[in-house]
Amino acid sequence: MTLEKDAELKARAEKVIPNGMYGHEWVGLLMPGTPQFFSRAKGAYLWDVDDNRYVDFMCAYGPQLLGYGHPEVDAAYIDQLQKMDVGTGPTAHIVELAEKWVSMVDHADWAMFCKNGTDATTMALMAARAYRDKKKILIANGAYHGASNWCTPFPHGVTDEDRAHFISYTYNDVESLEAAVAEAGDDLAGIFASPFKHDVFTPQELPDPAYAKRARELCDEKDALLIVDEIRAGLRIARDASWSLIGVKPDLTSWGKSLANGHPISALLGSEKAKEAAGKIYVTGSFWFAGAAMAASLVTLKLVEETDYLERMISMGDRLRDGLDEIAKRRSIEISQSGPSQMPLIMFPDGKGGYDMDIGYKFCTGLLGRGVYFHPWHNMFISAAMTDADIDLTVQAADDTLAELLQVSAA
Repeated sequence: MTLEKDAELKARAEKVIPNGMYGHEWVGLLMPGTPQFFSRAKGAYLWDVDDNRYVDFMCAYGPQLLGYGHPEVDAAYIDQLQKMDVGTGPTAHIVELAEKWVSMVDHADWAMFCKNGTDATTMALMAARAYRDKKKILIANGAYHGASNWCTPFPHGVTDEDRAHFISYTYNDVESLEAAVAEAGDDLAGIFASPFKHDVFTPQELPDPAYAKRARELCDEKDALLIVDEIRAGLRIARDASWSLIGVKPDLTSWGKSLANGHPISALLGSEKAKEAAGKIYVTGSFWFAGAAMAASLVTLKLVEETDYLERMISMGDRLRDGLDEIAKRRSIEISQSGPSQMPLIMFPDGKGGYDMDIGYKFCTGLLGRGVYFHPWHNMFISAAMTDADIDLTVQAADDTLAELLQVSAA
């Protein structure tokens, strides 16, 4: 595998882009030997600028749900783009899309649309504070809710005042949640929760129903709003909101990434109780009302309702998990696989209660050389476009890579 063109572009980018790249695409966050630039994508596959092909288990960090370049979704986008995309006002699709979301998501009585996940979580934050004019917001330790000043994981450019009214708690820990609510007192505006714990560098945790239900009860007791951040997990856990599987209805849910299978749109959905508060806040964007992504989203949601996309993703995820478990047993190596199988996080325990990131990086680098794009510390995503053959190729690549690493270790 050669990356000559990629290296040239990295050198050029370093001169004209701070750090050569930024955000989650920052060069410093990439594994050594990882391509930065890509030229095309189709189905479950991604090609870098040097024309190396990968089975892509990052799915563009989540937006690719049904497969890159899905013909029906993209046709709807192009058709609307040729008619009107960004205009002086929205197209009729905004009403149609809001109606569709309200019909699909049990807790939702209304919808607002934006472009990025951070847009949607920030709207949720503002609506929660506008609901009863309260300030305190509870956020789980280590949770990621976007890249604005109130939630970015990096402190540069952020002041203490930006986060003056946030209180931390431990995900799935009822006692910790209750203590945070007590600290907020009568000024509690809302509780943020992820559908499941998907923090980086640590195993994922499914939600404890007792924790989720207690969060609902505490919000009801304090007349605050329960916010579930579906940006990463939305449409990958359920066709409804993720916590519908454990019988808990949030007041607000923020959605993004996969809503239009890669086309730029995100959403805030809410219950009738939160509707007046959502109407008070002023949020907008020049491109938020664009019609093409809404047309693509309508087709995506149609396919979500009418196809077995979710069951296919779960099946492919289970096949991968079983394959890696078999390798671990046969080669006597411990592999940690956590979270829902369709959103796997794969790491290597170090035998001391932590995780060996050196092996994780080498494992993922070895997979890259064999045509598989994995991530060593961020959850990955299964695409509905993946096939049994893609998973089998991945399992074989993993076996070959681990055999190579064990051989080097033994030497």
